[in-house]
Amino acid sequence: MESNLKEKAQNKLEEENYNSSFPFFLIKMIHNIKFRAFVYENESVDEISEAILNILPEVEIEAEEAEGLLEDKILILTGVVSKKRYTKAFFNTLLDSVDLDKLNDDLERKIDEKGNWFLRFDKTDALDEKLTILDKGDAIHLKIKIAAYPAKKQIAVDKVREAILNH
Repeated sequence: MESNLKEKAQNKLEEENYNSSFPFFLIKMIHNIKFRAFVYENESVDEISEAILNILPEVEIEAEEAEGLLEDKILILTGVVSKKRYTKAFFNTLLDSVDLDKLNDDLERKIDEKGNWFLRFDKTDALDEKLTILDKGDAIHLKIKIAAYPAKKQIAVDKVREAILNH
């Protein structure tokens, strides 16, 4: 059974395929989205994987074992989404799901000098099909490469801000 976020993303994709008025600047908005999440011994790999898939429904998840400071086992889940239709669907789902004023206010702080936009999502909320952006703590980490030419912070900030304001 598909989750609400997956359905929203799929619906967005279908709308965009038939909607020629879709803003042109969003077509080249994102180069790729990389994610990383840590699964600790007291967490379920299946649940964290489902939470990731609720955020990025089309991603392939890779796993790597690691060891924590106290020699506890940690599994690091990673992956990349590069297909334009999936990055666009994620971005639209994001804009439909979070506080746009806060998202806009945080841009300067969350985009680096190379145009990478860093977001963290609450694992538990993602499992419950909600997108909640965090500033710290145990989360699903996203590194979103904004298509900015040249790849500079202010150009990326302006591009994302324009997309937020036009949503």
